[in-house]
Amino acid sequence: MKRITEFTIVERRQYGEKYFAWTLRSPEKLQPIRAGQFVEVEVRDCADVMLRRPISIQDFDLQADTITLLIQIVGKGTRKLATLKAGDSVNIIYPLGNGFAVCGNNPLLVGGGAGIAPLLGLAKAYRAKGVTPTILLGGRTEQLIPARECFEGLGTIGFATEDGSLGERGLVTQHSLFGGRYDHIATCGPTPMIKAVAKIAHERSIPCEVSLENMMACGVGACLCCVTDTDEGHKCVCKDGPVFDSKKVVSMNE
Repeated sequence: MKRITEFTIVERRQYGEKYFAWTLRSPEKLQPIRAGQFVEVEVRDCADVMLRRPISIQDFDLQADTITLLIQIVGKGTRKLATLKAGDSVNIIYPLGNGFAVCGNNPLLVGGGAGIAPLLGLAKAYRAKGVTPTILLGGRTEQLIPARECFEGLGTIGFATEDGSLGERGLVTQHSLFGGRYDHIATCGPTPMIKAVAKIAHERSIPCEVSLENMMACGVGACLCCVTDTDEGHKCVCKDGPVFDSKKVVSMNE
């Protein structure tokens, strides 16, 4: 069930110049959440920003009634959100979209940039089932792989950076761990990255889920600005996704 709730920021962490994270507490019992779902955050006191901002849920604690959001600063809205601090309130619509499937006994999770966020909850979901995932995180530089310390102890972790500042030099799809024999792949990040991951998954006949990053203005499928082409016709990424079977998304098979 979707809720509009006034959360309170209980902790704020900065990751370099481009990313920050909030841990927020709900004043009521937290709604059930699946890894891969997202929220729509209201941007207050910013005349140039009319729409909410879609943000992936990085982590959640149903006992403490808290969620964690990892936010990339990309424009006026997120720059305004970056000024908020512990104790401030944030109006949020949640939980939105669908999440990742937690299936397979040897899964590979691949993330890039802010796209690593939903993979944290997914890694924890696998560990709760007694499955140890392989986790590959990539970025152009070390500074562009935020909150990576959160994944410690959750699986076999590899890093790939284009400049070689962290882990292996190159793309995540070129990482030595990518050659493993996996039975399920989940990926989120920049479109070129997830397309490359999906292509390799298709070639190896490995089931693959992709979390798309289309612009999502409303979060409920009303505005139609996030539509993507699938083998079942046009689908709203916010309502029918953001997680899709990669074989069903037309752009992932071009």
